[in-house]
Amino acid sequence: MATERYNPRAAEPKWQTAWDEAKLFETKNDDPRPKYYVLEMFPYPSGRIHMGHVRNYTMGDVVARWRRAMGYNVLHPMGWDAFGLPAENAARDNKVNPRDWTYANIATMKAQLKTMGLSLDWARELATCDPSYYKHQQKMFLDFWRAGLVERKSAKVNWDPEDMTVLANEQVIDGRGWRSGAPVEQRDLTQWFFKITSMSQDLLDSLDTLDKWPEKVRVMQANWIGRSEGMLIRWALANPPAGESELEVYTTRPDTIFGASFVAIAADHPLAKKAAADNPDLAAFIEEVRHMGTSAAALETAEKRGFDTGLRVVHPFDENWTLPVYVANFVLMDYGTGAIFGCPGHDQRDLDFANKYGLPVVPVVLPDGADPQGFQVTEEAFVDDGAMINSRFLNGMRFKEAFDEVATRLSGVTIGNRPQGERKVQFRLRDWLISRQRYWGCPIPVIHCEACGAVPVPAKDLPVELPTDVTFDKPGNPLDHHPTWKHANCPQCGKPARRDTDTMDTFVDSSWYFARFTDPWNEKAPTTLAHVDGRQGWLPVNQYIGGIEHAILHLLYSRFFTRAMTVTGHLNEVKEPFEGMFTQGMVVHETYRAGSGPSARWVQPVEVKIEDIDGARRASLLSDGSPVEIGPIEKMSKSKKNVVDPDDILASYGADTARWFVLSDSPPERDVIWTEAGVEGAHRFVQRVWRLVSETAPQLAGVEPRTAVDGEAGAISKAAHKIVKAVGEDIERLSFNKAVARLYELVNAIQTPAAALAEGKADAASAQALRQSIEMLVVMIAPMMPHLAEECWSALGGKGFIANQPWPTFDPALVVDNEVVYPVQINGKKRGDLTIARDADQAAVEQATMALDFVQKALEGKAPRKVIVVPQRIVNVVA
Repeated sequence: MATERYNPRAAEPKWQTAWDEAKLFETKNDDPRPKYYVLEMFPYPSGRIHMGHVRNYTMGDVVARWRRAMGYNVLHPMGWDAFGLPAENAARDNKVNPRDWTYANIATMKAQLKTMGLSLDWARELATCDPSYYKHQQKMFLDFWRAGLVERKSAKVNWDPEDMTVLANEQVIDGRGWRSGAPVEQRDLTQWFFKITSMSQDLLDSLDTLDKWPEKVRVMQANWIGRSEGMLIRWALANPPAGESELEVYTTRPDTIFGASFVAIAADHPLAKKAAADNPDLAAFIEEVRHMGTSAAALETAEKRGFDTGLRVVHPFDENWTLPVYVANFVLMDYGTGAIFGCPGHDQRDLDFANKYGLPVVPVVLPDGADPQGFQVTEEAFVDDGAMINSRFLNGMRFKEAFDEVATRLSGVTIGNRPQGERKVQFRLRDWLISRQRYWGCPIPVIHCEACGAVPVPAKDLPVELPTDVTFDKPGNPLDHHPTWKHANCPQCGKPARRDTDTMDTFVDSSWYFARFTDPWNEKAPTTLAHVDGRQGWLPVNQYIGGIEHAILHLLYSRFFTRAMTVTGHLNEVKEPFEGMFTQGMVVHETYRAGSGPSARWVQPVEVKIEDIDGARRASLLSDGSPVEIGPIEKMSKSKKNVVDPDDILASYGADTARWFVLSDSPPERDVIWTEAGVEGAHRFVQRVWRLVSETAPQLAGVEPRTAVDGEAGAISKAAHKIVKAVGEDIERLSFNKAVARLYELVNAIQTPAAALAEGKADAASAQALRQSIEMLVVMIAPMMPHLAEECWSALGGKGFIANQPWPTFDPALVVDNEVVYPVQINGKKRGDLTIARDADQAAVEQATMALDFVQKALEGKAPRKVIVVPQRIVNVVA
């Protein structure tokens, strides 16, 4: 009788309910087993999960389930990064409260995630917008402040005059607010900062300890921190305005000082402001620069522009040589000193600027082997190493020697009672501005009093909760408009005062959530200490998984927060938050456009029919058959409509099929291309595994699983034990696609003996080996396809949940490969392979090689001139 098809619609909800009722994945902190903490970056509750979520959380779930099977007490929690501007926009646009919008989205997304069968400890669920969470965040803010890690100071910010809020550099697009489209202004505002720069060197040095992080992520972090060793050089002003006598310039290339042709300062440099006081044209230029974007991308792509201030500086090594001082749009006040000297011959930006404004270009570094008499720089700067030329006493020196010589000479000269030059280490990293003029965020727990200044909110009054009765009918921050919330009495003097109406950057919320998961019920402290009385704690997270887009800021801020929590006593013996880091690729899909010309529109994959006509793929609309243009494969996005709804996939194929596909299609660090054919292939494998188990289960009832060594039974055991070893190693390396491929191999290997068993043609030894191999298979697919595995385990008469079964052990003797594969070359070009016993001697290898069809064909009946055998490596036949 034919076996019924596996029905995920029935099986998956059944097992999810059973897991929940058994509280199978709730983790106990006092469990004596070794701890393992796996965490995927928690989602923003935007409303629905997408296929990127499916891939990310499936990967983490495989690790969590496998580690449990390996005997660990696994922590695998989930929460919500719930504050942020989208909720505020939704409140304004849809006339709803941000809290209601957020929690409705959380409920929807939680239900979707539960259908994926993730082994999450939902008892530890948290939302960053819950006062029970941000109460501790406010406490830590005040503790950081007392420890000197928080500072309130004036800073230049991007200000959107329409939305009346600060924008990050990345939110300024072509000089306009990313949402309002209004021209952005540069304003000086008093803001709160976390002093992350106080830890710059440690954050940089400790990257060397993160050997379980991708190298590209560590490089990105190092570049963002941006340590440079250079010099601070003081240039005397030849015609100084009142109150000024010199200009400080930081440079990493003091060796090129004789190639200088101009000095450039930031538009908001104090010297620029003084120069503009009686120069309306310069003042207008500065005002124009204030409306430009200040992100690295904006500065890199913007046209380099400057304005000659009329001021000049004296060259440090020649009092008769003066250089013009420009205000330039590519110099930022918050890097270095807000001033640079331009050496056009050896910096492309400086060269473009010099060519535009007719400034001298003098090469001072000569490429090795070039003629010093004929070497010129015109359109492309020379930025590599070489020997100094046109540099007086530096001529002939290389970079380090020339650097040291300039440093030595300038350190011995004073200007204004200070050395004219001194060595200095500079970091690109700036202090973390956390103030946001928005409602839906964690309130900053500070009260401003005219008499006492900025006063911390007492611990007993925490949390400072957001008011619920806010309106969004006015531009700007609703907390500023609230009639009562912002009014409070000063905790020190008791006089009427005003609450800080700024809220914290949402990056703060996500910089410590991993610590809160370790003890979310703790009302007195943000978390428990990492180690108590010699017992191992949960931190650091053993395996963290998330997108490469968070490789810089989120990870850097989390690293800072862990250090700050240690300084303030909230953690101990923990320096880095994440021991292992993995960045998964995106889920991508073809794009489709219907119509042509101005009426062309993007259409969703579910609207398209794909056919293979005469070897070519053709697409048409399901609705009317009209042709559809198949576009490039791109990241799934709502704008291109090339999205696949996880609910549709789960409803059609089940969670296990979706999980299996996103694990199997490509290496996890690369993008996975979502195709209907690929999903159907995954579903066929689900059904194949079910048939294999369900059709053999009756014959295996009562059969004792046992390892065989010889004969057909031995071949079954050997295949299974080798795969057990390999799959465990693959999962540990997060090579999920390789593990999937090996499980296909195992199913292929036991398919024929399983069929023989079903027909009653298997001997007792084969039945025992098959029982063991199928049990091994079911346990191995459990981390990837947990519902199918539970159903198979039940069919086999297994006791308890497959999720509680230990990972199978393998016999080391069975995983030693007694054969070796030799690549066979003929005249140095590979033509095939030879598989032979590992202990075969050289003569046997030569004889077997000569018997190969492709070797005989190549030799055309002639004897070879030579056969070279490199034992265990390669065979080369010289014809």
